[in-house]
Amino acid sequence: MRFLVVEDDFVSRKILQTFLAEIDECDIAKDGKEAIDLFTIALDEQKPYSMICMDIMMPNMSGRDALRGIRYIEDEREIIGSDKVKVIMTTALDDPKNIVGAFRDQCEAYLVKPITKAEVLKTMKELNLID
Repeated sequence: MRFLVVEDDFVSRKILQTFLAEIDECDIAKDGKEAIDLFTIALDEQKPYSMICMDIMMPNMSGRDALRGIRYIEDEREIIGSDKVKVIMTTALDDPKNIVGAFRDQCEAYLVKPITKAEVLKTMKELNLID
């Protein structure tokens, strides 16, 4: 199992990386563009990510734009169903417009900061990533 944390804030990035590194390998990206690049490399190397934690508000490319890009790449490569990466939006934005929009963009879960380890683990269980 591999994870990707996409977060422009250093502290938030390190917290999530620390949580996930206890379970398995965890890479980091600082913006949506870097996330798409790392996601593509992982697919090319046949070492896909199982889960991505993605902030929404980031420089260069927002998390929602990156999520749409990731889903587009999966569609192009005919990755379907449970083979698609699980994306958890991890953001300070808790307004209905962003929440509904993120689910329309095909995220699997939405966590509002500050995020605890217990919330991450609970969400991973709900997504059948861990027991």
